[in-house]
Amino acid sequence: MFDFSDEQKMAQKMLRQWCEKELAPHVRAMERGELLPYELMRKLGRTFGLDEMIRAFFRRMEEKASGGESVKTARTDEYDEGALFASDPGMSAIVAIELARTCPGFALAFGASLGLAGGAIMAKGTFAQKKKYALPILTMEKIGCWGMTEPNAGSDAFGGMRTIARRDGDSYVLNGQKTFITNAPFADTFVIYAKIVDTAGEDPRTRPIHAFIVEKADAGVSVSKPMEKMGMHSSPTGEIFLGDVRVGRERLLGEREKDPSREQARDVFHGERTGMAPMCLGIVDRCLEDSIKYAKTRVTWGKPIAEYQLMQEKLARMYMHRENIRNLLFKQLWMTKNGLKQSMAEASACKLYCARATTEAAMEAVQLMGGNGYMREYHVEMLARDAKLLQIGGGTDEIQIVTIARALLTQ
Repeated sequence: MFDFSDEQKMAQKMLRQWCEKELAPHVRAMERGELLPYELMRKLGRTFGLDEMIRAFFRRMEEKASGGESVKTARTDEYDEGALFASDPGMSAIVAIELARTCPGFALAFGASLGLAGGAIMAKGTFAQKKKYALPILTMEKIGCWGMTEPNAGSDAFGGMRTIARRDGDSYVLNGQKTFITNAPFADTFVIYAKIVDTAGEDPRTRPIHAFIVEKADAGVSVSKPMEKMGMHSSPTGEIFLGDVRVGRERLLGEREKDPSREQARDVFHGERTGMAPMCLGIVDRCLEDSIKYAKTRVTWGKPIAEYQLMQEKLARMYMHRENIRNLLFKQLWMTKNGLKQSMAEASACKLYCARATTEAAMEAVQLMGGNGYMREYHVEMLARDAKLLQIGGGTDEIQIVTIARALLTQ
């Protein structure tokens, strides 16, 4: 697979038109914190019928139940609800590409709600959990967030986790704190990872990790106001505080303790890393497009700067990065289509290269435009700030390097 199909290209064209008409005019307001992204997310869903498509999917699952199939307790490994997302991974990539071209922060908020929170529940929840909690997230009636990172457990997400869940009869009592969580200040539903405490003498680093579904209305749940960040201003980020939050067993994701969520969480990290490629492609593609236009029209010493070799070198490197990221993306799409999964080292290598290449391309676009590129009037200023997060979120560059090296040295 080396290109999108004609049908996918048509959908991409329609989505780009929507972004230019509906999303772009509101980017500055979102960047200033005057407008939240969520109503625009819902508008996107309504425009392209995503909400009705999701509801139709759940109706088909209900029909299976009426036909005698045990869908009410079915998990994704028994019924392929994952096909809801994987049936056309190319379309999912196109959505990320086009949203990121216009506003990476909006793309991040959209993906964190539907992909991370909604996707986690769809992947490992019972059908009852999917219907009650994932369905409203996927139709965007509610906003979701995925709570893994903690103040003292960033790169050491599993070993350093301090959020705990104590058994109390048929319930669990959660205590802890999560930070740097996309959508947290305004989310309705949280997927929270915690360590279940069995005995006081346990090694905290080896306690089993499980995911719990928590709602904002639950007693003991509070969130911070949006954090002030370098970039991704259109994507609200905040902290989650859990103080004696009591949830029933029906809130344990999958409702089975015998399936610890450490590997489930690793799967989400894996998906977050591989899912970054289309977002990177969108940013680099827009940087290259804007830089070419600027270089052709900006005149110094009597000629367009496009005629200077130093400017040509910047454009050539942006193009090189775009082509490399595009090739990595289509490798991923081909593997998904053929039922293959990238190794953790492959996923880390992809993220490492794409994130670094995107940050370089965005900063070079700013440099090419000089003082104009540094001004918020020019789109590349926002893209450069937003691109830096890609080297940090989902595992820093340094963690990707360690992951790749360990895989090479254990072969």
